[in-house]
Amino acid sequence: MSTDVMTYKEQVKKTKTISKVAHISSQTILYIILTIAAVMSIFPFIFMILASLMSESQYNSFREIQDMIPETLVWSNYSNAFLRDSQGLNFTNALINTILVALSSTVLGMLVTIFTAFAFARLEFKGKSLIFTLLLATMMIPGELFTITNYVTITSMNLRNSLTALVLPFMISVYYIYLLRNNFKQIPDELYKAAKIDGVSDFKYLWKVMVPIASPTLISIFLLKIIGIWNSYIWPQLVNKNGLYQLLSNWMASSGQPADGSSTMPIIPIKMAAAVIITIPLLVMFLCFRKYIMRGVSKSGIKG
Repeated sequence: MSTDVMTYKEQVKKTKTISKVAHISSQTILYIILTIAAVMSIFPFIFMILASLMSESQYNSFREIQDMIPETLVWSNYSNAFLRDSQGLNFTNALINTILVALSSTVLGMLVTIFTAFAFARLEFKGKSLIFTLLLATMMIPGELFTITNYVTITSMNLRNSLTALVLPFMISVYYIYLLRNNFKQIPDELYKAAKIDGVSDFKYLWKVMVPIASPTLISIFLLKIIGIWNSYIWPQLVNKNGLYQLLSNWMASSGQPADGSSTMPIIPIKMAAAVIITIPLLVMFLCFRKYIMRGVSKSGIKG
């Protein structure tokens, strides 16, 4: 009997050992894969920083991976990036434009998103499901098609070469409406019924109850819209040929061009320095507010 008991205990111990080894092995493989993926993801950013500190001759002779380390740190690339280029774009002007467009379109877009999400989450009106389905269907349409229609609309309204042409298209986002609508749907119906019994209007209930509860999602939407506008390039380049109304991404793309127009070939290290300059604020903002972004997205849920 004791021999059987010992055999059973040995089998249990062996099973636990095998299970532990399998768990450690699977976790090790997982972390190796994640590490490789992280290195591959961050490599372009590292290369951008290193290239921004290279001389033009070293970058042009760059062939092997070991040549990535700058021979000498050319910090003047950063000061040269701020100089006016052959297209007449100025960093200060582009920065002011970006801040104005980002704040105005984000604030107006947040108001539109909040009211629209509230209507689809709480109000009852004829055709609500059909309209919401049609809105979601637009998410399946390639963005290039919207670019064409928006361009035709802006042109017909004579709004090209103006900041208004940058603000209007960035105001509406069906995805953010969908995200906030799902968050509003998670708020218990009992709160809404109790508010109506107390004579609270829909407008007051929205701003006093729903908006504070959904604040993590609203903060996420606010930050993501700022990041999206900060990185926008195609639309500002398309509707604004005047350098006075372009954004930081356009300034970065045109940096490194000789100011006298003597050459059409850009100086890539200076262009990389410009990319680092406009990336740092986004990186700092993401590191400071990443918990709000993750919390807001995770709380949006899938209800409704």
